[in-house]
Amino acid sequence: MEFGPDKVLVVEADASSREHVAKILTDAGYQVSAEFAVTLKTVLASMPDVIVMGASPPDLDCCDLLADVKRSEQARHIRVIMLAGGGAGERIRGLDLGADDVLSVPFDDRELLARVRAQLREKRPEDELRASVRNGRNSRREARRVLHALNRGRRTLRFGVALLIVVAALATGGLGFLYWRSQRQNVRVYTALAKLQTGIAGERELLDLARKARAQAEQNAIDSTEAQRQDLKRQNKELRDKIAGADPSQVAELERQLRTSNERLQKLETERTVAQDVIHSYAGSVCLLHVTVGFRDKGSGLVLRYTTMTPNGSPLADGSGQTQVQLGGIGPEVHMDAFGTGFLVSTDGRIVTNHHVVEPWWKNDDIAELLKQAVELEPKVVEMTAYFPGISHGIPIALQKISSDADLAVVAGNISGLKLKLLSMDDSPKAAVSGQPVVLIGYPTGVDAILARTSEDAVRSIAANTNGDPTSLVTELAHRNLIRPTNTQGHIGDVLADKIIYDAQTTSGGSGGPLFNADGKVIAVNVAMLRDFGGSNFAIPVRYAKPLLPR
Repeated sequence: MEFGPDKVLVVEADASSREHVAKILTDAGYQVSAEFAVTLKTVLASMPDVIVMGASPPDLDCCDLLADVKRSEQARHIRVIMLAGGGAGERIRGLDLGADDVLSVPFDDRELLARVRAQLREKRPEDELRASVRNGRNSRREARRVLHALNRGRRTLRFGVALLIVVAALATGGLGFLYWRSQRQNVRVYTALAKLQTGIAGERELLDLARKARAQAEQNAIDSTEAQRQDLKRQNKELRDKIAGADPSQVAELERQLRTSNERLQKLETERTVAQDVIHSYAGSVCLLHVTVGFRDKGSGLVLRYTTMTPNGSPLADGSGQTQVQLGGIGPEVHMDAFGTGFLVSTDGRIVTNHHVVEPWWKNDDIAELLKQAVELEPKVVEMTAYFPGISHGIPIALQKISSDADLAVVAGNISGLKLKLLSMDDSPKAAVSGQPVVLIGYPTGVDAILARTSEDAVRSIAANTNGDPTSLVTELAHRNLIRPTNTQGHIGDVLADKIIYDAQTTSGGSGGPLFNADGKVIAVNVAMLRDFGGSNFAIPVRYAKPLLPR
């Protein structure tokens, strides 16, 4: 079953309140319609997923509408959130009237969005179950129709029909055995896919992750440009000391070495200044992308879900330690979480990144191998969100275009009012030349690098608030203003027709990051590390990205 964008109907008599609620929901990516007052007929015509209604439209119409919706066979599954002034008494009244949730006014915008998401999460399995039941009824109806047609056939066909039934029965035995084997294989594949789900079990695991990331970051710093700078400073001091006590015949050679060392140091200082300018000016427009992937059956649309959960919300394993999953049901969906980098290039919120970031299964050998064994399954993007530095909330984004020529894609979200700077791309021949310095900005290792720069007290607090859920974790990091990209400096090694090879360090999660030249222009989009070439990286020239953008 295919689900489109979630639809929300806002019913509120007060114009300013109605516009405010509608804007919050629209900015969050929902399909919103806002009305002064509506009837059940209007609701049935639009069939929203959620209704957000004020507690006191004219003549208490809200009570009549709420009662009509909950009595209607077609509309009773629509979730209703009531906005109520006052305290517990008003909330109790709203719940007694039949509202699925009641939110006190005034409310926090984030809480309203969280309540809407919670209602949608509870509603979606019910929608899928209804669709499955409906498909089953249709199948049974079609079977009855065929049998009826056979019964009306000529008597001369009865022997042939009986023979077909015998043959079908024999075939069913063989097919049943094959189906049993297929189902066993599918269950193994489903379990393997469930293991791809990213999650942090608790505080201890999150602290361990932060410590490991911190240690790795410190190790990477040893080979950084800053380390070269310190080495050259030490070398200069040693040369000056030697010159002071050297034999006159050695002074000329030592002074030549000192000049060379000073020139190299001056070059590094200049490149460092350029890099700092680029980072200061443009890092705010480089976002962390979080992509959540689910799996569904191609034929029925049923989603792969956990069968049973523990009291603390973790998937329950069977006696052999395997996670229990199935197609359909009402358990939480099996998700795979992927992180990458993107950068803003247009006022209408378009973000450039890699194809394999927005569709993490693309050219992923592990997932491809599993899906070959369960051909009825297909991956689907459940949610995509962009997190910009200094913005305390995520921005829902949607795929706009994927390149057919390179590992590139464009997504877009609503950035109105955020005052983000646009990055400029330069595909001219002089923009990328071998030997020139470059700066890479991005989120290598995804959230790990962010946690590495976070205090242990903050990590403990985050763990307590997120319960190991990746989406909650990134949301909490954004709320605490902890999402900031890292940067590395390097030099262009070679410029080829379809790639730029350079030596700035990066790793998983840095995919999609912008590669800047000394003029602060984006010349390429980071893709991967070439381990067979001494740890060099390659990036795709921006000329491949430009056709993906409106002219």
